[in-house]
Amino acid sequence: MSILVREQIKSLLGAKGVTMKEVAHMLETKTGKNYSLANLSSKLKRGTLSYNEVILITDFLGYKIEFIEK
Repeated sequence: MSILVREQIKSLLGAKGVTMKEVAHMLETKTGKNYSLANLSSKLKRGTLSYNEVILITDFLGYKIEFIEK
């Protein structure tokens, strides 16, 4: 499942022309925590992004997460 999240986020970044560095800076600004490009890349690779981080990233990119019943 972590691979799916990583690929989806990278795909969204590519579609919007946003770099991982820009996302790391935005997360740092919004959360007050230190985010580096290496830290963010590691979180994506390990699949350890928090749900709140995913929401911040998707909001920054102009998307929303929606739960749809199967």
